[in-house]
Amino acid sequence: MPESADEHEQSALRRSIDKARATGDSAKRSLLNPTGFRGVAKEAAWLATHVAMYPFGLVEDKYRHAEERHNLDGLPPIQRGLIIGDVEAAGTPIILIHGIIDNHTVFAFLRRALNRRGFGRVITLNYSPLSDDIPRVARRLKSLVEKVRRETGYERVHVIGHSMGGVVARYYVQCLGGDKRVHTVVTLGSPHSGTLPAYLVPHSVVKQMRPDSPIVRELDAPAAHCRTRMVAIWSDLDQMIIPKRNARIVHPDLNARNVFVRGVGHMSFPVDGRVVHEICTTLAQLDVDGSTLVRGTTSIGSSRAKTPAPSTKTQPQRPAATS
Repeated sequence: MPESADEHEQSALRRSIDKARATGDSAKRSLLNPTGFRGVAKEAAWLATHVAMYPFGLVEDKYRHAEERHNLDGLPPIQRGLIIGDVEAAGTPIILIHGIIDNHTVFAFLRRALNRRGFGRVITLNYSPLSDDIPRVARRLKSLVEKVRRETGYERVHVIGHSMGGVVARYYVQCLGGDKRVHTVVTLGSPHSGTLPAYLVPHSVVKQMRPDSPIVRELDAPAAHCRTRMVAIWSDLDQMIIPKRNARIVHPDLNARNVFVRGVGHMSFPVDGRVVHEICTTLAQLDVDGSTLVRGTTSIGSSRAKTPAPSTKTQPQRPAATS
């Protein structure tokens, strides 16, 4: 006899508790080392700071179009180097999406770090979990991308998502045609395969992040059309993702790279120096087929129009940082 919906939810909850207990030893091992202790201390310090900043993020961070900067006077060497080395990479818009119980203030450090490294257009998308679920936020992201595209002239953007924000970015790219508009998606502690603690909260949005949810199954569906580059950053100290490996992107059709960083708590991803370095290094590199300008248009960095030639070789992946 098939299980009722309530029976299925109860059995899933029991399974999640059993699995959480099974992963307890691994979590303890992560804590019982210097890196783990530092990670916990950083998580606590950043959480306290973020609580103080949180009220300032309740107001929508309005997008203001910034003109391309050509005057390099007054810029530090790092900013000047990126702009001179790759004008397209420096000018490509970057959209930041926060997690379920957060707002754009979680990206205060990351946003400044991106600006200091020469990325001139960094935009945040705010949403409320009380009124917005994953598909609805993904549609808002789609509208924002189109607006940014019209105002900047860039055909493609980068999207960085923390926690649920990373799932939103993937949903837009895979299910709403966003692969045509997004060059790179970077996710920070996002439950790509769901997370077991989601069974403990009977909220409609949280249910979408359960391992057996329709959203997770939809993201597991074939995506042969998707050309967006993806990077999933995950950690052994992420207390919100159980099991930890569920923050990786495991999909045969996606151009995804998983980067493991040791000793980073869930809230600390956007402020960890290794994570910020990985993001900046990744976004500074535009692959041949992923030029963010319209094909056939004149690039600021060249004297004539360029049409990228399709690549016939698989690009080697750079080893992930593990410490």
